[in-house]
Amino acid sequence: MKSSRTIRAVALAGAAIGALALAGCSGGGSGTGSEGEVVLELVQSGDVNQGNGYAQLAEKYFDETGVRVEVVEVPNADLMTRLRTASQANDLPALAAAPSVDPAWTERLLDLTDIFDEVGIIDTLSVMDPSDDTVKALPTTLTSVGMFLNKSLWDQAGVTYPTSIDDAWTWDEFVDKSTQVVNATDAEYGAVMDSSAHRLRALLFEFGSEGVTEQEDGTWALDEEGAEALEYFKGMHDSGFMPASVWGAGDDPSATFKSGRVAAYMSGVWQIADFQANITDFEWVSVPLPAQPVTATNYGAASWIVAFDGTGVEEETLAFIEWLYSEENYREYCEISGCLPVLEGLEVTYGDDAYAFDLYNAEIAASPAISGVQTTNGVLFGYEGKVIDSEPLKDETVKYLNGEQTLEQTVENINTTSTEQLAD
Repeated sequence: MKSSRTIRAVALAGAAIGALALAGCSGGGSGTGSEGEVVLELVQSGDVNQGNGYAQLAEKYFDETGVRVEVVEVPNADLMTRLRTASQANDLPALAAAPSVDPAWTERLLDLTDIFDEVGIIDTLSVMDPSDDTVKALPTTLTSVGMFLNKSLWDQAGVTYPTSIDDAWTWDEFVDKSTQVVNATDAEYGAVMDSSAHRLRALLFEFGSEGVTEQEDGTWALDEEGAEALEYFKGMHDSGFMPASVWGAGDDPSATFKSGRVAAYMSGVWQIADFQANITDFEWVSVPLPAQPVTATNYGAASWIVAFDGTGVEEETLAFIEWLYSEENYREYCEISGCLPVLEGLEVTYGDDAYAFDLYNAEIAASPAISGVQTTNGVLFGYEGKVIDSEPLKDETVKYLNGEQTLEQTVENINTTSTEQLAD
């Protein structure tokens, strides 16, 4: 079965603060290897499926060209420091799959405009460097927030759930139904959500919020709808509907869901391949995100391919990127990794869970424009020289959930820190 990704064009209007974990590495893997072999170091941080996708494509590229692409995995928490250090030491890799761009190395980026124009990347993921109107970062894949259920628990409890955004539920309905599942089974929690601003923004958008946006006076602020969503989120924790240990103490939400004792999991499309391979004790299902009252997800680039000048293998690097984004090879990457494509109109075969990818596409298409700007704004901020090493929306929400401050203090701190980071 094939799923054709369609997405309505949305303007890059509006603003939201990107969750800016920045990517990096120490170089040394690019250049000429033994017996004159050309080696391109590709640094990335992702799950097993993403890394496997790059690894398999690297093998194929070597067989076709004799150029070796060395895929280097770097923990996400280390990426910013590693790449900044590599830039300072003039030891950058050939290319990286980075969550965003960093002012420390934007001047070292190669121009990817010709490749961008040739391969047909969707317009909503187009970000030009305003200093010279060139494209220097290409989105790897499309990522989006979504909801999973432990289908076995819901079926055991006899509780129904929607399967299409045409029949979407509200958060109130979702909480009520999940609570019924908990009461009728041995489930411990109604839901768990990744401790991530990416997921939290989807919740805010569903409450009609625009998130943290620039105001007329140049400051940045969270709107009333966003504050209402945060209060609702805290209520789900205070009631025991959600485990306090995930956001409050850093417990692994995926492992919590995989334990089989949680009715629902708010995460994203990247989980599908992992669930297919690793959940064997129960059935799971993708369902529409709740709307309160807005149908919305939070979507954007999973990461950005960037290539660096001064490595001595610039031409070979550009040739590999062009090869990677060709229709045949890029489709293969998406099928291996189980992800949504960024090439307009590309058909990808997803097998048994094609319905889940169709659901994500439908939610993306139905979402307001603000749902698509987090990752593109992150790249733009980097071009503008704004260094963002923290995520105030998440950081202050954690303090609020842990009872360290009031809602009013939380909103004030989000506004103050965001303004300090982003105001011109």
